[in-house]
Amino acid sequence: MNPRLLALLLIAFVSPCFGTVVIYTKSVPNGTVKTPYTAVIQATSGCPPYKWAIVSGTLPAGVTAKASSTTTALDLNGTPTAAATYAFTVKVTGCAGGVSQASYKVVVQGGVNHIVDLNWKASTTTNVVGYNVYRSPDAATWKKINPALIGSTLYTDSSVANGSTYYYAATAVDVAGNESTKTPAVKAAVP
Repeated sequence: MNPRLLALLLIAFVSPCFGTVVIYTKSVPNGTVKTPYTAVIQATSGCPPYKWAIVSGTLPAGVTAKASSTTTALDLNGTPTAAATYAFTVKVTGCAGGVSQASYKVVVQGGVNHIVDLNWKASTTTNVVGYNVYRSPDAATWKKINPALIGSTLYTDSSVANGSTYYYAATAVDVAGNESTKTPAVKAAVP
């Protein structure tokens, strides 16, 4: 094979990907002091690995930001320690230099003002010993919120924040520890 042709073929196969990286998370949930907080800011397009930065403002006191293992998301985690309104801007840079920025506002309230009461139909499967309840800010990223199996078909979520929207789903767990698929998501908007 002609060495020049081979060099051209190699260049074609190792060229970096191009495109503009885009942050597609539009908002993050509000929080409550002394209540665990989790949010995910996600990006797409461009080419990973992505580099994330908070370029202005501040995260809620007690909350930290860390890139996910795939670098396609910025995970916000912690327990807010001070009630206030926090505004910040996130920047993501793709491997080819594409940049995207998005601004967010999080209101951390001093205490619980609202609760969400949940109930569901009991499973008809034999050997069910309890249920788990999952919550999501976007009906895509789920987190179990009950510390132990729930023996009834009722649950009260008192860790919600004012001005936030949550999605809930439940699963059934049998005596062997097998967990069912999630129920269809139910949306709750907290005023």
